[in-house]
Amino acid sequence: MALDAICLSAAVAELRAAVGGGKIDKIYQPGGQDVVLAVRGPAGNVRVLLSANPSHPRLHLTTLDRENPDKPPMFCMLLRKHLTGARILEIEQPYMERIVTLRLEALDELGDRVSRSLVLEAMGRRANLILLDGEGRIMECIRRVDGDLTTGRQVLPGLFYRMPEPRFGVPPLLERELRFRGETGDLASAVEKLWDEVGKKGGKPVMLLREGKPADFSFLPILQYGLETELREYASFGALLDDFYETRERQERTRQRGEDLVRAVKNARDRTARKLENQRRELEATKDRERLRQLGDILTTNLHTLEKGRSTVRLQDYYDPECREVEIMVDPLLTPQQNAARYYKEYNKAKNAESALTRQIERGESDLAYLESVLENLTLAEGERDLQEIRQELTDTGYLRRATKAAKREKRVTGKPMEFRTDSGLRVSVGKNNSQNDQLTMKLASKWDWWFHTQKIHGSHVILWTGGAEPDELSVAQAASLAAWFSQGREAGKVPVDFTPVKYVKKTAGAKPGMVVYTTYQTRMAPPDETLAKRLRTK
Repeated sequence: MALDAICLSAAVAELRAAVGGGKIDKIYQPGGQDVVLAVRGPAGNVRVLLSANPSHPRLHLTTLDRENPDKPPMFCMLLRKHLTGARILEIEQPYMERIVTLRLEALDELGDRVSRSLVLEAMGRRANLILLDGEGRIMECIRRVDGDLTTGRQVLPGLFYRMPEPRFGVPPLLERELRFRGETGDLASAVEKLWDEVGKKGGKPVMLLREGKPADFSFLPILQYGLETELREYASFGALLDDFYETRERQERTRQRGEDLVRAVKNARDRTARKLENQRRELEATKDRERLRQLGDILTTNLHTLEKGRSTVRLQDYYDPECREVEIMVDPLLTPQQNAARYYKEYNKAKNAESALTRQIERGESDLAYLESVLENLTLAEGERDLQEIRQELTDTGYLRRATKAAKREKRVTGKPMEFRTDSGLRVSVGKNNSQNDQLTMKLASKWDWWFHTQKIHGSHVILWTGGAEPDELSVAQAASLAAWFSQGREAGKVPVDFTPVKYVKKTAGAKPGMVVYTTYQTRMAPPDETLAKRLRTK
C-alpha cells in the first residue's frame, strides 16, 4: 500500500512533537533515494527518514539501522554542506496532499542565518526530495525532471519551485471502510472530518496481517475484512512503517545491489545442472558394457572362421540361453584379432568411465547443492557488506574471477551473524552465508553448544549457546523455529529441523563452505515464524 495523505499527516504529527525546534546533527543517504537526518530534538536524539523511493515514498521517525555507502552520494554531500546544524522551524503538509515541507534555519558560508526548505513529494513514481533556498529556488533534487522527460512541471536546479497540481482523492481502502461503516453521505466531508481528528488527536497506527504477513496499514482500525484479517496496533506510526517496509526494503536493496551476483550464481548453477544431466546420460550408457566384453569373447572364440574385409559377421551367441545367432559389427580394415581387441578396449573404457563419471557426478551434485545454498544466502543479505562477503566466498571457490591487480589490494570483509535472545535468555546466532556458517559452527561454538539446521533443504547454521548446560525446551523450540524461518522452507507450515551438540558436526576434507555432516541428532517439526524472529532479534 502507498502511504496516503492522512497516514502521512499522522506521521508528521509525531515528527513535529519529536523534532520541532531541534537541530540536524548528521545527514546520511543509505540508499539512492533515501535520506536519514539525525536530529537533536526536544525529547532527545532521533532519526528521520525521508524516502523518495517510487515504490514506497514516505517520511517518519525511524529506529532501524541502515548501512551507509563508503562514499556519500553527491546529494548527501550537498545536504551536509547546507543543512548540518540547521534548526527545524516548521513542518508543513497541505490538506490531503502527500507533500511535506521542512522549514529550516541554517548558516551559510559566512555564518549568516539563512532560510532553507527540504520538500518531500511522496507521490509514487513522481516521488522526489528537493532542497530550496530562501527564495524558493531549487538548489538540488534527488531526481531531476527536465523537458525531455515530461511536458509538465520541471524540477531542476536554478528554477523556482512550484507545487504539483492538487490531486485530492479518497484512498480506496478508506473509501471502502467508510462505506462499510455506513457512511452514505458526501465522502469528502467524512474525509475532512478524519483529517481534522488525526491532526488534533493523532491516529491509531494499525497494521493489517493476512496469514501472519503484513498486507496493509492505516490510521484507524479496518473492519471491512472481518476475521480473515488480523489487526495489530503499534505504539507509533514510525514503528509501524519501519516494521511494514523493513523486509521489502531489505529485499529490494539486496536485489538491486546483488543482481550481478545472483546472475553469476544462477549461470554457474545452470551450467552445473546441464553438465550433471549429460554425465548421468553417459553413466547410463556404461551399464551395457558387459555386452561389449561378451561380443569380444564371441569374436575370439571364432577367430579361425573370420576373414578380414567384412563389415558384419553372424556368429552363435553362447551367452544366449537359446544359443541364437547374433550379428556383430566389425571394422573391415582390421584383422579378426584387432576387432576382438577393439571390443575389449571399449569394455574397459566403459568400465573406467563408470568409476570416473560416478566421482564426477558426486562432485557435481555437491557443487549444485553449494550453489543453491549461495542463492538462499543471497536472500538473507542485509547490505553491501553481506554481499561482499559472498563475493569473496565465490572468488575463493573459483566461481568468480579475481582481477589480478585487485587481488593484492583487496580488503577482506568479515560480516557478523544475526543475533537473537530466546525468551528464556539464551543467545542464538544465525549465519547469513556459508562463510559465517563455517565460522559459527567450526570455530566459535564449543562442542557443548547446540547446532540446528533444516533437514535436507538449504538453510542457515543456527547455534544455541548453552554454556555447557542442558537448554530448556522453550529455547530449543525457538532456535528450531529460527532455523526453519532462515531456510528454503520458510513458506511451509512446519519444517523438519535436525539438532545436535556441535561435537557431532564435522566438516569433511575438501568440502565447500557451509557443507558439513552430522550424526547422533534429533529431529523436530518447527514452524517458520517471522514474527518470532523479529521479536527475538537483538542485532
